[in-house]
Amino acid sequence: MLMDGTAAARRIVDQAAADAATLTANGVTPCLATVLVGSDPASVTYVRMKQNRSAKAGIGSWHVELPDTITTGTLVAALTELSQDPDVHGILLQHPVPPHIDERAAFEAIDPAKDVDGVTMHSFAAMAFGEPGFVSATPGGILRLLDEYEVDPAGKHAVVVGRSPILGKPVGMMLLARDATVTYCHSRTADLASYTRQADILVAAVGRPRFITGADIKPGAVVIDAGYNPGNVGDVDFDSAAEKASLITPVPGGVGPMTIAVLLEQTVEAARRQLVRR
Repeated sequence: MLMDGTAAARRIVDQAAADAATLTANGVTPCLATVLVGSDPASVTYVRMKQNRSAKAGIGSWHVELPDTITTGTLVAALTELSQDPDVHGILLQHPVPPHIDERAAFEAIDPAKDVDGVTMHSFAAMAFGEPGFVSATPGGILRLLDEYEVDPAGKHAVVVGRSPILGKPVGMMLLARDATVTYCHSRTADLASYTRQADILVAAVGRPRFITGADIKPGAVVIDAGYNPGNVGDVDFDSAAEKASLITPVPGGVGPMTIAVLLEQTVEAARRQLVRR
């Protein structure tokens, strides 16, 4: 069975839009600031998509476009300014940034109260310790998709292939918080298939097209493909994996829409918290 992220995301965004309308009526219009460094075509498309989805949900958008020649200091200053602006409730730095930029320093310039993409160390720690904060948007979308299809991670063996600080690592922590037994793997794991074949829940987030095949999957596993590679293909070889999996996400239309939905939902929540603090 396909896990339809588009339909699930629509329900999340519809609720976020209703909440945004309520906040706007009370004097606070949620606003998401997007920051783009350079003009990478894929990044430009992603940012435009997020702006369009924001507008449809009644969420304001503020776009900052910077040349790919800027320094880390200039980017940090721009993010700090947005963090201090009371009219901005959420901040998204489109990643990856150019290689000469210290991406971690840039992420840490974002106020945790506005870190609606869940990229700061503060947000990761909050996820890991079960404290209030904003979750990483893609891992948050993955957990919501599991809920949508009534997949309870408790007691199950979850294998995460990937270790990025904004996808692989946090999704493992979130699955652990749901009482799954979690194994982290990556592209350099020796005999990777011996681990993936044990997975009741397999999350592919390694950034390599069709890296996981049907031969690497346990019959009946739930397969979450969090990859997106040129040619609209994920990290899982869909055709062969679909023959083994009980549930599987398509690419596109699986994890991607859920990521944007969680981002918008958390932007509205950030605005709500500001209204409460008034």
